[in-house]
Amino acid sequence: PKDFIQTNIVGTYAMLEQSRQYWQSLQGEKKDNFRFLHVSTDEVYGDLDGTDDYFSEETSYDPSSPYSASKASSDHLVRAWHRTYNLPVLITNCSNNYGPYQFPEKLIPHIILNAISGKDLPVYGDGKQIRDWLFVNDHVRALMTVAISGVIGETYNIGGNNEIQNIDVVTRICELLDELIPGKLNGLSSFSELITYVKDRPGHDVRYAIDASKIKNDLGWKPKEDFLSGIRKTVQWYLDNLTWSENIQDGSYKLERLGVNLK
Repeated sequence: PKDFIQTNIVGTYAMLEQSRQYWQSLQGEKKDNFRFLHVSTDEVYGDLDGTDDYFSEETSYDPSSPYSASKASSDHLVRAWHRTYNLPVLITNCSNNYGPYQFPEKLIPHIILNAISGKDLPVYGDGKQIRDWLFVNDHVRALMTVAISGVIGETYNIGGNNEIQNIDVVTRICELLDELIPGKLNGLSSFSELITYVKDRPGHDVRYAIDASKIKNDLGWKPKEDFLSGIRKTVQWYLDNLTWSENIQDGSYKLERLGVNLK
């Protein structure tokens, strides 16, 4: 938790102060065009377990974990700097990202790289946690749209319209690997045989789901990739760029899932 506090709260404060001082030093058109774009997460809204609701920009904050609480704090700081100092801010809250170059600790690259190494594919709890998956290229387009056309002081939710259980994500990756890798590892008929269930993460929310109608209606953005097309591109990218993943693992990270050990 200490790292979350330092990065998300103290770090956001430092960026806000540096940006405020820089913005106040500007003149004319440069000052008018300046924007502070704060990229946040749907985790600040809490858990939608047991409901058919979606997170909107009006949803009350109810973070469940130290990480999401620190992100909620950073959102509040950004709004405070806008109200107190008139800093021209924009806030986005996005759903789960995936795609090329994602750090291997995250679910999708972790499963891909573990599978092709013949390692267990760890699934937290019963694997029925639901996330809305957003392809990284779609997220980048959304951020550019908000930065250029967003209304100062407003918040925009960004989602991929892809609600899927974690176990179904893992199963789909295994199906793609079965298709894309001609020769299986010794003794395996399918990569899905490597799936193992592990103890759930503390404070692990069951369901997140984004209502992205505001950014669609006000700014004209919508995702181009559905999960089937995006996950195929993602799996293929990791298979084509194993050297990148190997270089990441040459450091202290060794393909373990993070966030379980509380020490």
